[in-house]
Amino acid sequence: MSTKSIVIGVAILIIIAVGAYFIMQGVPSSTSQQAGAAATTSTTTEQVQAQEVTVGQGAEAVPGSSVSVLYVGKLQDGTVFDSSEAHGNEPLTFTLGSQGLIAGFQIGVNGMKVGGERLIAVPPSLGYGTQDVKDADGKVIIPANSTLVFDIKLVNVAPAAPTSTP
Repeated sequence: MSTKSIVIGVAILIIIAVGAYFIMQGVPSSTSQQAGAAATTSTTTEQVQAQEVTVGQGAEAVPGSSVSVLYVGKLQDGTVFDSSEAHGNEPLTFTLGSQGLIAGFQIGVNGMKVGGERLIAVPPSLGYGTQDVKDADGKVIIPANSTLVFDIKLVNVAPAAPTSTP
């Protein structure tokens, strides 16, 4: 068994253990069901894993809506690679389901409600895959095959703009 396989296996076990910890801390059943709908806690590495930290009470993020989030992106070792704070604490605003952001991040935001906070783990297949992500100086900030961990707070949802028919 290669070192890489062992590291990946240990990382998956840590993510599952963190999820189990939150569940054991008395997460309300509706929260557990909502988290289960957004992601799974199975040991497959092809799915986003999510844990509700706070369930929002506002509008729901659905594909096509414009969403604004505050976030912290970390590697599994806790190294922060990006955050809203690094961008002047301005929320990241994007259309859910559009091109431009990694699929795992969008999957993690889908179904959240304004005021909610979610912790997600994005496997490499739904993140940057086998490619390193480098900064402007060529320094690797996200190594290839990294599982990414995001703490996301949904601050706004605007409904999709109506489409006109000719």
